[in-house]
Amino acid sequence: MKKINTLIAGTFAVVAALSSCQRGHDDAGLEYAPNMYNSVGYEPYTQIEKNPINADGKNMREPVAGTVSRRNYKTQFDSSSVDLMIYHIGKDELATAEAVLKNPVPNTAKTLAEGKALYGRYCQHCHGETGAGDGPVADMYKGVPNYKADAYLNMNDGHIFHVITHGKGRMWAHGSQVTPEERWKIAHYIHKLQKG
Repeated sequence: MKKINTLIAGTFAVVAALSSCQRGHDDAGLEYAPNMYNSVGYEPYTQIEKNPINADGKNMREPVAGTVSRRNYKTQFDSSSVDLMIYHIGKDELATAEAVLKNPVPNTAKTLAEGKALYGRYCQHCHGETGAGDGPVADMYKGVPNYKADAYLNMNDGHIFHVITHGKGRMWAHGSQVTPEERWKIAHYIHKLQKG
């Protein structure tokens, strides 16, 4: 009986092995989870039928609370009716940003503390803890500026805000991650680093 079971199991294994080699490379064989292989693709900007996955039936979900808006980020720091956070200066207009932009966020101890935390989160890995351009990423990513060098001591808030928004050189844009208010706070903190 034991030999018969062994012979049956061996025959089954040989048949299974030989039959698995007959398919072409384009045949995946049996699909145990067809939705994993052939998923339904929903286009986020079109709405043909109700999407059963999302509660509201839309293909595109509502943005997460606190998402940075590309335009019309409404914040005022004084009694003027002008919203100082709307930013329409183009990527290649750094000189305009330096000449026009003024930091609307008051330079207070609280602002500097928040700017330090934001700098640690978004900037320190490249620019270093003291702004000397010696962060751990700078070892591999050459060309990170030293904020205390003479060439950078005259950077005004408009320059810093614009570069954080659009990037410059090897630095990529951070406008989608850092809100305008946070950019102004980082600018205050960078000036503190420059003064030592």
